[in-house]
Amino acid sequence: MTTVRVPAGWPATEEEARAVQDELRAEVVRDEPGPPPGTGRVTGVDVAYDDERDVVVAAAVVLDAASLDVVAEATAVGRISFPYVPGLLAFREIPTVLAALDALPGDPGLVVCDGYGLAHPRRFGLASHLGVLTGLPTIGVAKNPFTFTYADPADARGSAAPLLAGDEEVGRALRTRAGVKPVFVSVGHRVSLDNACAHTLALAPEFRLPESTRRADALCRRALREALQEAPRGLSQESATRH
Repeated sequence: MTTVRVPAGWPATEEEARAVQDELRAEVVRDEPGPPPGTGRVTGVDVAYDDERDVVVAAAVVLDAASLDVVAEATAVGRISFPYVPGLLAFREIPTVLAALDALPGDPGLVVCDGYGLAHPRRFGLASHLGVLTGLPTIGVAKNPFTFTYADPADARGSAAPLLAGDEEVGRALRTRAGVKPVFVSVGHRVSLDNACAHTLALAPEFRLPESTRRADALCRRALREALQEAPRGLSQESATRH
């Protein structure tokens, strides 16, 4: 497990964080289709916290896109780098997520975030932020629609409906299992919305959530338990040298 320091110059206030979003948002690439579903590698990333002990853990799990078998995984642990502010959650997560991705033995391929890309109040959620910083194709697959509206898709698997901010389509509500609540897919970086939905369906042959998200969630929760067991002699001592 990689141990992460909060980067020098990391935003400390809401105003600083929003300024970073404004600066980087223009770098999101929306006119590339992205890799074909079922080919290459797909990496799920997810994060788990213990706010009381100021610990955050990120996991990255690489799947073979054709078989959905795990081919690599990595975790990183650090201190929570930003307070909880809706719309700015990426600033709590990105340092450890980047460290987990950097610890992987090869190219992550498409990165699937448990969260949002363009489906974000400032059109720059974690998936977009991560994509711009790494240059990797990224998508967001969220469990809820955040502040946006949608019509309920038809019950059949693969049915979709626009996720709307007023008249603007910022993503789609996508039914990955018949009769089960949809997930909410949005473009992160270098992937079209149609392709993001196709990837999500390919990654969810059995359950509501993509296998990338399910595997990363399980790994980061396990890694958090391990980090907390070591914290009295490890993380808490290291924090004195970090800040």
